[in-house]
Amino acid sequence: MSADEAADYHAFQIECLAGTSADVATAMTICYADEAIGIARAAQRAAFPAVISFTVETDGRLPSGMTLADAINATDEATDGYPVHYMINCAHPTHFDHVFDGGAWTARVGGLRANASTSSHAELDEATEIDRGDKDDLAVRYAGLRRSLPSLHVIGGCCGTDHRHVEAIAHAFCSTA
Repeated sequence: MSADEAADYHAFQIECLAGTSADVATAMTICYADEAIGIARAAQRAAFPAVISFTVETDGRLPSGMTLADAINATDEATDGYPVHYMINCAHPTHFDHVFDGGAWTARVGGLRANASTSSHAELDEATEIDRGDKDDLAVRYAGLRRSLPSLHVIGGCCGTDHRHVEAIAHAFCSTA
C-alpha cells in the first residue's frame, strides 16, 4: 500500500479506538515505511496517539530492504514526528543490535518485543515446534540494548517468549538500572 492507501485502510480502526478509553494505538510488525506513515497520518487525523513497531530481518533491515533508521526518519519527516515512539518487534536482538549508530533516531525507539529465537522469519515459518531460545541470553541482550536506546521504556516478548523470558528480562533490567 502507498502511505495514502494505508491511512485510508487503518483510519476506521484508529477512529474506533479514539472513541474509547484506550490510551494509544500500537501498530505491530510493520514491514515498510509507507504503511507506518499511513498509520501515523490516520492517527494524527483522529488526534489519537500512535506507536509504530517495525520488524526487521536477520540483517537488521525491514523486509522492504530499508534500514530501521531510514524508516523511522521517513515516518517522522512525513508526519512531523507524530508517533509517540517506535518499537522493534518480532526479531531477535542479534538481528538488529548492530544497527544503532548513536544517531538521533535511536532516541525515538522506546520499546522492544523481541523473539526468543535467533532463527529467521522464514525458518520460524517452517518450524514444527516453538523455538524458545535462551531466556537468559535474551535478557542480557535486552539489558545491553539500554546503552544504545536511551528512551527504551517498554519491554516484552514476541515469538517464542513466555512469562519466564519476561521475568528474566525484568530481572536483567532491575540489576542494570
